[in-house]
Amino acid sequence: MLELIDITKRFKKTEAVKNMNMYIQKGEIVGLLGPNGAGKSTAISILSSLAEPTSGEVNFQHKSIIKDPQELRKIIGIVPQEIALYEDLSAEENMKFFGRIYRLKGKKLEKKVTEVLEQIGLSNRRKDIVKTFSGGMKRRLNIGVAMLHDPEILVMDEPTVGIDPQSRNYILQTVKRLNQERQMTVLYTSHYMEEVEFLCDRIYIMDKGNLIASGTKNEIKQILSSENTITLKADHWTHEFIDKLEKNPVIHQMRVEDHEITLVVSREVSIFSELAKLAEKTHITLTAVDVKIVTLEDVFLHLTGRALRD
Repeated sequence: MLELIDITKRFKKTEAVKNMNMYIQKGEIVGLLGPNGAGKSTAISILSSLAEPTSGEVNFQHKSIIKDPQELRKIIGIVPQEIALYEDLSAEENMKFFGRIYRLKGKKLEKKVTEVLEQIGLSNRRKDIVKTFSGGMKRRLNIGVAMLHDPEILVMDEPTVGIDPQSRNYILQTVKRLNQERQMTVLYTSHYMEEVEFLCDRIYIMDKGNLIASGTKNEIKQILSSENTITLKADHWTHEFIDKLEKNPVIHQMRVEDHEITLVVSREVSIFSELAKLAEKTHITLTAVDVKIVTLEDVFLHLTGRALRD
């Protein structure tokens, strides 16, 4: 349905996207993951026809959107990372304003505003000024604006950042329902792996402008099929303990937090007695040592050397 072919985007001497290939099929939810600065927003802008690549091609239903973006723009909805609303207007006034931009008017516009406000759970706040809304309500209204013209493709860039768990869950359930009931195609970026686990059929992972992995959740987890993720917990860490772990050749990846260290090691290696001896030698009291089931977060750490939120 939508395809990026060998896309590169340069800004002066910086390559934000490097030879990226990606496809989105009708009716699926695709996740695009990457740390800050990975090139996700640039890729989304190109895919949405809001920016032109330095080289490469973008096709919608086998036709170039670089040459003619109008067909794509008719059927795509964009939910930006930043709230894009007029805060001094009511929810209804915002919807009508953006609805007219989509060339909706009269009874059709009134019907769509009522329908979408119902879908996003804001019918009872339609007359209220947006600046009185919570962050979660603004996010939901932002999504509602993108849905007014019944888009076939919905592009969502970090739609749940900075909101309460209840609103976040509402948004996730809404996206899932739209996909199931309308066969709406969704491209979803997030800093929350559990959202991607819940929503997405396929996943692309970017880092430093490069596409470094793609596939279904299970296919991506197979990257670590020969490795274990071990979590160590303690009240504190010493520099010597951390230094020894960093120099250990059997540890492939490592992440250090205040009271937790995550290690990725080969399944063929038994490292537990070694960890216990090292802890005793460096005066660390381990409160827990756990072997975890492979998660997308573990794969991301393995591929990029950092957590998604870093």
